Amino acid sequence: MDIASARKLWDADPGWLNTASYGLPPRRAFEELQAVLTEWRHGSGDWKPWDASVGRSRVAFARLVGAPVSDVSVGSTVSQIMSVVATALPPGARVVVPEIEFTSNLFPWAVAADVETVPADRLADAITRDTAAVAFSLVQSATGYVAPPADIVAAARAHDVLVIADGSQACGWLPVDVEGLDVLACAAYKWLMAPRGAAFGYLSPRLRERMRPLAANWYGGADEGGSYYGPPLRLADDARAFDLSPAWFSYVGAAPAIELLNELGVARIRDHDVALANRFRTGLGLEPSDTAIVSVDAPGERLAAAGIRAAVRAGKVRASFHVYTTEDDVDRALDALT
Repeated sequence: MDIASARKLWDADPGWLNTASYGLPPRRAFEELQAVLTEWRHGSGDWKPWDASVGRSRVAFARLVGAPVSDVSVGSTVSQIMSVVATALPPGARVVVPEIEFTSNLFPWAVAADVETVPADRLADAITRDTAAVAFSLVQSATGYVAPPADIVAAARAHDVLVIADGSQACGWLPVDVEGLDVLACAAYKWLMAPRGAAFGYLSPRLRERMRPLAANWYGGADEGGSYYGPPLRLADDARAFDLSPAWFSYVGAAPAIELLNELGVARIRDHDVALANRFRTGLGLEPSDTAIVSVDAPGERLAAAGIRAAVRAGKVRASFHVYTTEDDVDRALDALT
């Protein structure tokens, strides 16, 4: 399926340039969710088919990022996943983080460790033998800056440093692979186009050995469906031990959305998204870049008046372009700004 054909699977109103805030569901995801909500309303079905969506989502996300399914946990938010990861750090640990990092990947380290912030493009240089972990976004939320994970991983491995990545602004449009990472956390409501309340965490085996499952619950039990009552503690021996009991409806919407991304191919989506972002940049007299997020000094009120929905972050207009975005959307925004 090409991108032009795929766009027919969405019902996006013209002018949506705000996927970096939240993504729009493909029709198949919306319809599956509506069917389940109807069952819930009338009590006409069992929860187990809803729960099967969690397994579908886990498999689809693992495929998306090249991870073994057994290394993927499910959660609710990035900050929740990162806060449990923080249990792997020793007291007084030094964690290096970009200066502009979104706080879901900053506050958990500030609570549990000593944080050093550095310019995003100097992250690899800041890693030393005194560093316990480096935490960063694969794509920065405010600016769209695309991190060089290979450079960061190489510097971290030279000092046996944990590599912790937030993929919330990357997974779904940027090809991502967990090779070399210890953690990849991703909120699914942006570029994965799922309802808010679904999140995924790739947790490497070497990291899990150091972590404590602070939110241990029945869903992380070794015997799925058989860990409802009573001792002893019996958690799964893989990443499922760190699962949160899932918000089912969020995963009902997540499964078909992520499966569609895999069907389309993220490399193809990247080419489409970046081409539209560069069309926008060129129209504003900017050099082309490698990201689907564009941050510019521009009068955001003009966009709003023209019915263009974007965001303002760090004092600048942030426009973001995804599979359902069209050239007409871009040109409408440029007409409003120029």
